[in-house]
Amino acid sequence: MSGAGKPDFFYREAQRLGYVARSAFKLLQIQKQYKLITPGSSVLDLGCAPGAWLQVACQSLGSVKSGGLVVGIDLKKVKVPAAHCDSRVQTVCADVMKLPKAEVRELSPQKGFSVILSDMCPLVSGITSKDAALSLELGMQALNLAVGGAALAHPNNEIQMEESNDGAITSSDVNGVLRRGGHLVIKLLESEDVQEFSRICKPLFRKASLLRPKATRPSSREIYVICQGLQSQAKI
Repeated sequence: MSGAGKPDFFYREAQRLGYVARSAFKLLQIQKQYKLITPGSSVLDLGCAPGAWLQVACQSLGSVKSGGLVVGIDLKKVKVPAAHCDSRVQTVCADVMKLPKAEVRELSPQKGFSVILSDMCPLVSGITSKDAALSLELGMQALNLAVGGAALAHPNNEIQMEESNDGAITSSDVNGVLRRGGHLVIKLLESEDVQEFSRICKPLFRKASLLRPKATRPSSREIYVICQGLQSQAKI
């Protein structure tokens, strides 16, 4: 729906093409511009409800014989959409930020993912500064999950290392779940901290850029950080 509450172009197109939400067109644009998902990719979709990005990610894998998989994780139980998805798509109902990295890594036969998509967003309060801070926190947590110790080692990164039950940092949690050369997409709400977040990502990846997809509602402050090619110092 548009900001005025009326069906807009992307809403109507989503219904016509069988996507469960208009947000599918955001990932379609990202995929068209950056070609992050290729046949055989292992894709992790954080905050996957209602499933539109699962649909686009599966489509981007090509035919079933090309292999690959898509794993969606969300606090809500998400049913894999019938349209545009096949047996390579699965969902997990969990708080991904409370799952040990080793457990997330095991969701992929490759023991890690080649693409991580984070469309997570906090419950919006309407207080701009508060919402932006919560969004940044989610983004930093997604970055931590993806690259682990590489992000933590950056002097401007204040993410705290995960601890095991006895309070000790485990080696499996120091490493992220994104494979070397992999790609990361993180949604943030626009604020003065977005540029700083992008600056933290740049030394970790071959390239980091910002994108506001055309399907973003005019009233929305969403912006996406597109990180391409995880560097060797961040390898798992």
